Amino acid sequence: MNRQSLTVAFVAVGAFFFAAVGAERAAAQGPAGAGASSAAQESSHSSRSLNPIKWVKKDSKNSVDSNGTRSDVEKKLTPKLQAAGLLPANANATDACSPFTALNECLAALHASHNLGLDFNCLRAKVTGVQTNADLSGCKGSVGDKAESLSKAIHEVNPAADAKGATKNAEQQAKDDLKELGS
Repeated sequence: MNRQSLTVAFVAVGAFFFAAVGAERAAAQGPAGAGASSAAQESSHSSRSLNPIKWVKKDSKNSVDSNGTRSDVEKKLTPKLQAAGLLPANANATDACSPFTALNECLAALHASHNLGLDFNCLRAKVTGVQTNADLSGCKGSVGDKAESLSKAIHEVNPAADAKGATKNAEQQAKDDLKELGS
């Protein structure tokens, strides 16, 4: 009789375990039926997301930082860029960088154009794919609506230049500019 009661207990524990695991799997698959939408809303507020895109930390280069907004940083950069000869005296960083999505990309294009003696308007149009009211008639290559990398844009404007080296140097200078401002 001991053996029989042990077998029954073992089967009961197995059935309980099977029911618990089955219920967990059913809940993981999501609700079905009349109350599915309300149950889905309740279960979607878990502490961890199953979407891998949400696992990646967002890039905060262009967001508000400890120094304020992008326009505040651009206002601080304007005199520095004018003094270095990257911007003419009558220009400002806000207008020069408006087509760029990231401020560091704009600064890199400014440095590259200055370092290599290239027209900034041509580089800006090629890198952003945005054509402003600036005169682009002197630009080499096509200035289309498609954005391209700074390295490729430098190579198109000046094929003799070391585009990769110039890009790396300009990006480092842009990083240093932002670091000096504490951005």
